[in-house]
Amino acid sequence: MRYEAFLPLILSLGLAGPLAAEPLGIGRPASSETIAAWDIDVRPDGQGLPPGRGSVRDGAGLYAARCAACHGARGEGAAAEALAGGLGSLASAKPLRTVGSFWPYATTLFDYVRRAMPFDAPQSLTPDETYAVSAYVLHLNGLLPEEASLDATSLPRVAMPNRDGFTADPRPDVPPPSPPARPTEHTESR
Repeated sequence: MRYEAFLPLILSLGLAGPLAAEPLGIGRPASSETIAAWDIDVRPDGQGLPPGRGSVRDGAGLYAARCAACHGARGEGAAAEALAGGLGSLASAKPLRTVGSFWPYATTLFDYVRRAMPFDAPQSLTPDETYAVSAYVLHLNGLLPEEASLDATSLPRVAMPNRDGFTADPRPDVPPPSPPARPTEHTESR
């Protein structure tokens, strides 16, 4: 094969770098409102949780209407993964990784529901509805009593059974995360 035939292509690729740095004349700078609409992540310590409140009881109705068709009436799984059960199964031959058995932070549940659920209408739930559905799923896992409510203060305090089941990243170039405050058992706010 003759490499001389590819020389013009190789040389033109070298010129693409400086040209790519020039504005293309398309798009627009993102406004602070646009950025705020996409900046919805929630951290393990609760940073990023919006104002709002939701109860287990309110979550039961929302779950039945919006979640049960995919996740089963009691979180046992159906067309989509199980959300409840599996406690003590992680070290077994058939681990069941659910919110209650596997997830280390309750705030991860809120974050995921907020951005990705329900499957047919992601980001359609209000903060109050997201707190309620999260409370109900945590209740299905035996982590909240039926009379519990969640908000930005109480959600990060829910003690997840597998919170100590993960190991730190061993790479020397990755700083260790600062752990969130130690959660308390069955925390609720009213």
